[in-house]
Formats: sequence, C-alpha cells, structure tokens
Amino acid sequence: MPAVDVIDETFLAVPPGSVAAAFADPGACRRFWPDLRLSVYADRGVEGLRWTVAGALVGTMEVWLEPMLDGTLLHYFLRADPPPGADARPARLRREKTRRQLAAKAVALDLKGVLEDSRRPGCPPPAS
Repeated sequence: MPAVDVIDETFLAVPPGSVAAAFADPGACRRFWPDLRLSVYADRGVEGLRWTVAGALVGTMEVWLEPMLDGTLLHYFLRADPPPGADARPARLRREKTRRQLAAKAVALDLKGVLEDSRRPGCPPPAS
C-alpha cells in the first residue's frame, strides 16, 4: 500500500473535452504539481491521463474524466511513496497526505472556476 494514497472527486459543469484540454497542457501540469515530475504512460483522451510520478514522491497519478449529467466528474488519484532516503516517519507522511489532499481539491476548484466562468447559473455548459 502506498504511503500517500489520495482520492478526490469534483463535479465540473463543462464537457469532458474541456477538462481534458486543461490537463493535456504540460505547462499546466507543472503549475498544478511543481514538485512532481510527471511522465504520461496512458493518454486516454477525453477520459483522462495516467502518469508515472517522480521527484518529491514516486508512484502513479491519474485523472479520470467521467461524463455525468451536464458535465464531468473529475476523479483524481495519487498513489505514491517518498523517494528513497526521504523522511518517512508516520507524522510526516500524514502531513504529506493532507497537503496532497488539499492540493488536489485546489486544482479541481481552480479548474472549476476557470472552465465554468462563462456558464450562467441554471444554464447548460457550452459545448466543447
């Protein structure tokens, strides 16, 4: 079992293609996770991406984009361990997990704010 196991879900009232485009930009991924080096190992198009993770953590990460109602349910998964030689005391790992949980939600809410900006409340999202 990985030391840092994070799962998050956020609904975005935009089509999956709009969300996929945000993650397809390598510059955006560096902004979202500046201390992680990501290498795509599965580009699933409008269904999301899977990466191997190196840097501050070592493991895998995924965004799965599930069409739902008039938008997308963004699923985020991070399964990783500290790199060899890093501090792996339980208290530090708990803090790291909490930090990554908060960061995952911040990324999702930032995307929500940007991608839903032109959507009027109660109206369907624009087509991607």
